[in-house]
Amino acid sequence: MKKLEAVIQPFKLEEVKEALKGIGVDGMTVTEVRGHGRQKGHTEVYRGQEYKVDLLAKIKLEIVIPSERLEEVLDVVAKAARTGKIGDGKIFVYDVADAIRIRNGDRGASAI
Repeated sequence: MKKLEAVIQPFKLEEVKEALKGIGVDGMTVTEVRGHGRQKGHTEVYRGQEYKVDLLAKIKLEIVIPSERLEEVLDVVAKAARTGKIGDGKIFVYDVADAIRIRNGDRGASAI
């Protein structure tokens, strides 16, 4: 099993969710996060004062999938989240040793 963590632009969440639903991936965890990479933030003006916003709002998706679906899911997430501009985000892939469904004790791929 693999775990994908995708950090994406907030306005791309619905598009990514629909693309994943289209290939049969239903389970995911969504978290509102803040951070920056190469984008570095920007400056804004509020009541005449200029200030730097260096931690930008992002969405982190966590998805656990069977290993054999990795490339398919990576491709779908990357295409749905892409705008072609700086700040589109990143996808990280991790190995998952085991998964257990608490309700009935299912383990492994049947638990996801």
